[in-house]
Amino acid sequence: MSEEKKSRYTGQTDARRKASAKYLKESVEDIRIRVPKGDKAKVQEHAASMGESTNAFVVRAINETMERDTKGQS
Repeated sequence: MSEEKKSRYTGQTDARRKASAKYLKESVEDIRIRVPKGDKAKVQEHAASMGESTNAFVVRAINETMERDTKGQS
């Protein structure tokens, strides 16, 4: 029998943590949303079925709705 390969990953380095924190501070903002019980799983399933992350789906839904709303006001 062959030995199992051992992972060399020893956890996130301080440099990686610092780079991640800098990116989050400079590049993105958080919005917290609340949905009725059961809807979170529905949103996650739908996003996955579209081949995107939950975050990407929510951002796309917001952008498409704002664009549609703006066109409707003209």
